[in-house]
Amino acid sequence: MKYYIATSLERAAFHNLVREDLKKFGCEVTYDWTTHGSVKNTSKARLQEVAHLEFQGILESDFVLVLLPGGKGTHAELGFALGYKKRVFIHSEDPMAFEIGPQVCAFYHHADVVRVSCPIADLANALQPLLVSASSI
Repeated sequence: MKYYIATSLERAAFHNLVREDLKKFGCEVTYDWTTHGSVKNTSKARLQEVAHLEFQGILESDFVLVLLPGGKGTHAELGFALGYKKRVFIHSEDPMAFEIGPQVCAFYHHADVVRVSCPIADLANALQPLLVSASSI
């Protein structure tokens, strides 16, 4: 299965950890934005290029994995994924991120979203049975 990981730049190490763990299950990342890091201070042309590449990564994916906490881009990617009917898994080590209160986003409870709360090191193993059921949908 192909997937895209959305999270904040500050969490690139977690992105890479999960990417390597999912690779063991035969999953393939569609676009790895961690290879170039921040492009905020480059040029408008580079910003447009990266926006296009990230958007294409979402379009080419079978599922999108959102690692919380995330920033503006993370939540834009969540919206793109839902808008294009992608299966979305949202991870937070803190289950309170999904509870009613000022920290929650209504889209975390969208019908196409599966919420996962576990240590980040266990995430790929927690996703594996969900991916098998998602591929049969």
